[in-house]
Amino acid sequence: MSQMESLPSPLERPADEEKRSAGIAWRGFSLVGLTLILGMSLIVAATHGPLHIPMDRVLAIFKHAAGFSPTTHIDPIQSAVLLELRLPRLLMALLVGAAMAMAGAAMQALFRNPLADPGIVGVSSGAALGAVLWIVLAGQFALLGSISAQLGAFALPAAAFIGGLGTTAIIYSTARFGHAETQTFILLLAGIAIAALTGAATGMLTYMADDQQLRSITFWTMGSLGGADWSGVRVSALIILPGILLLYTLHRLLDVLLLGETVAGHLGFEMNVFRPLLVLLVALLMAASVAMTGIIGFIGLMAPHIARALVGPGHRLMLPAAALIGAWLLLVGDMAARDLISPAEIPIGILTALLGGPFFLALLFMRKVRI
Repeated sequence: MSQMESLPSPLERPADEEKRSAGIAWRGFSLVGLTLILGMSLIVAATHGPLHIPMDRVLAIFKHAAGFSPTTHIDPIQSAVLLELRLPRLLMALLVGAAMAMAGAAMQALFRNPLADPGIVGVSSGAALGAVLWIVLAGQFALLGSISAQLGAFALPAAAFIGGLGTTAIIYSTARFGHAETQTFILLLAGIAIAALTGAATGMLTYMADDQQLRSITFWTMGSLGGADWSGVRVSALIILPGILLLYTLHRLLDVLLLGETVAGHLGFEMNVFRPLLVLLVALLMAASVAMTGIIGFIGLMAPHIARALVGPGHRLMLPAAALIGAWLLLVGDMAARDLISPAEIPIGILTALLGGPFFLALLFMRKVRI
């Protein structure tokens, strides 16, 4: 076949352009649809819980709090439950779900593996060790007791946050001993090894704990949004929102990383600079999330896959789509955790594991993902 014959016919080009335009329209529609679904789910979630608040009462309370209906009679109990307990919890679900989803998308691009999870850099295991250390040892040393008294409710999240970042620093420092082209692979192996060590240390401390400490450890490691309050939401937002914005600015780097770090280097991305920056952003997002909610798995694995199916692999649109989906998954999961056995509550980490386990197996066997 000659070169002229192999060129596409001019009659085929309008069809290609039409298909491309339809794809762009679909991706834009998907983002708008995800935003609307998340907004409606947020309103519905505000009505659910041990104390059911009708939709019209929810809207009336919001309007009254905003000063639009100051003369409207508002039930003080419903208002307190909604504004002081339920709304901080819902906002924390949005922040943590979005953070975990974007961190998962970044790790899948860095490792070029759709089965990569943000916990692979050691944040979750390190945060668990930090939290368990604090639970078991805080009451045995005067200095730790003084720090706990000063930090109050933030003492345990602070210990988990420091543990998560510290473990990530150790893992990345280990990876830096390798050659530049193998550092990402060593990062993966070091993460597995350090996770095993921190898991062993956590298990030993759990064995040493008394009954009350054991209950605290069990509750924290199962994950829950029940401890969310306005101060926690503000602190989390100060870390998570800038982290999300900075990670989004790296969407071009994440696109190029899908082709490999060598290609990224040839295109002007200095991986000795961008690799630690990427790991640091993921560590900050995950440490801030896990510190406030405990260990909640699979959000960072599921959300990027769903987003990729809706808007394609390009991270310019995939990252915000993943953030919306991650926020929705955690929001709906928390609503189910509050409602299924009300007035008791199921730890949300159990529900995400029940959903994420089959999802993970589906990726392995139905789509035949290469590891």
